[in-house]
Amino acid sequence: MKIAILPGDGIGPEIVAEAVKVLKALAPPLEMETAPVGGAAYEAAGHPLPEATLKLAQQADAVLFGAVGDWKYDTLPRALRPEQAILGLRKALGLFANFRPAICYPQLTHASSLKPELVAGLDILIIRELTGDIYFGQPRGRRSAPDGPFASAEEAFDTMRYSRPEIERIARVAFEAARQRRRKVTSVDKANVLETFQFWKDVVTEVHRDYPDVELDHMYVDNAAMQLVKAPKKFDVIVTGNMFGDILSDEAAMLTGSIGMLPSASLNERGQGLYEPSHGSAPDIAGKGVANPLATILSAAMMLRYSLKQPEAADRIEAAVQKVLADGLRTADIASDGCAVVGTAAMGDAVVRALG
Repeated sequence: MKIAILPGDGIGPEIVAEAVKVLKALAPPLEMETAPVGGAAYEAAGHPLPEATLKLAQQADAVLFGAVGDWKYDTLPRALRPEQAILGLRKALGLFANFRPAICYPQLTHASSLKPELVAGLDILIIRELTGDIYFGQPRGRRSAPDGPFASAEEAFDTMRYSRPEIERIARVAFEAARQRRRKVTSVDKANVLETFQFWKDVVTEVHRDYPDVELDHMYVDNAAMQLVKAPKKFDVIVTGNMFGDILSDEAAMLTGSIGMLPSASLNERGQGLYEPSHGSAPDIAGKGVANPLATILSAAMMLRYSLKQPEAADRIEAAVQKVLADGLRTADIASDGCAVVGTAAMGDAVVRALG
């Protein structure tokens, strides 16, 4: 099995190094090759996703990704900004299904912004469609307004669109995932306002006929955002579009105490995947050795489970993370009274020791 290691920018290299350390401690039969991406790639090759990096990702069985972005690149043309690398990888690899689990570990209920009784035992899975919606819809751009109350004024526009096959395949992913969990899917839309999401709702309802053993309910996105902080444990699997999923998954992250704890997987139809922490590059703390590597380590566990078909190894990593938390070790973002605050490398070392 070949893994493309793409550390990226900011804290990316630091946290990816710890995940690689854990993978090497497990000693699975993996070949790993590293390449630049994002701002680091722009500095090295003049583009955030160089051809060599893209080729490596396409040939690999899975990609372990850190983070991209830095304020110093904000003045670059949009096509050359670091964030275009992740969009380019999603499109080139066909990564249409994004899995973002939100689990509140017993040791971290205090770190959540909600009351412990609301998040204790929380275990939800957000499945976000990743290659459609307003992020990729065409046409888009700037022009003089052709009509409306401000006709001829400068305006910007994007296009929200979904095809039937796009909705059907993400719906099936959600229903199949629910069958391995508590057999409930909540489809989040804005069907009362948007024609795109009325269509989404109709197609998800049709696909549900093939899954009579799974409960389905529909919820408007504004209500879903409210329910995530009011009664988050009522959810099991949430499936939604690209933009709504982007927002709701970050909201769910804070239910767990820190976005530094949330892994993610983005899969294509062949099971090839890109695995990355849900947080960003955090350039303000880059190089300080204080970033939380656990989301990246847990992303590596997801990689072993979903793309590399090594569930036992994934289980070992997840158990090791729980042991480290139970032993009272914390990075600064999840620190609490009575716990030992450690840095990035020390947390990685602790997970390696916990593998036993």
